[in-house]
Amino acid sequence: MTRRTDWPGSASEGMDAEDSGSPAPSRAGKGLPPQDPGEQARAICLRLLTGTARTRKQLADALQKRGIPDDVSDEVLSRFEEVGLINDAAFADAWVESRHHGRGLARRALARELRNKGVAPPLIDDAMEQLDSDQEEERARELVARKLRSTRGLERDRRLRRLAGMLARKGYPEGMALRVVRRALEEEGEAADDDDLGYDPL
Repeated sequence: MTRRTDWPGSASEGMDAEDSGSPAPSRAGKGLPPQDPGEQARAICLRLLTGTARTRKQLADALQKRGIPDDVSDEVLSRFEEVGLINDAAFADAWVESRHHGRGLARRALARELRNKGVAPPLIDDAMEQLDSDQEEERARELVARKLRSTRGLERDRRLRRLAGMLARKGYPEGMALRVVRRALEEEGEAADDDDLGYDPL
């Protein structure tokens, strides 16, 4: 995402004061008028967007904590959306790509994280279209293959519970998790038991 650092106004002044780590001289002490709330809001948003993308909701929450009036916040955030500094759809797409391949999270866990960040449900649904059940299952097999060796020496049922529980915590459906783990154990030479239905995710 292209970052805009030449926003009209003296936003850079607000960024320097906030990022310096030391109290800035008061504007009143310099004989200057109080900082305009819009200017302050722009500075806060630019600082928060430096180095990482954020959703509109995350920025709105930050502005509210700083005491920025809601109408000023809405105006500034809408302008940031217009120029592309805020793009929740792009954020959701990048989040799914990164967290699925980097952390192995499944659609259910990814959707929960995006909801917590304030992404709108339609945008979450669009981002989830990047993944299908086959891709999820392939990623689940990769995760199990990585952890399989560390469970050797345990009883089969305990291995199954531990590995399936790992997948469950990453958002994989129970049926898929059990199927993937059973197949991995069978390929390793573990005989299947008839009574290994269900699992303890701990």
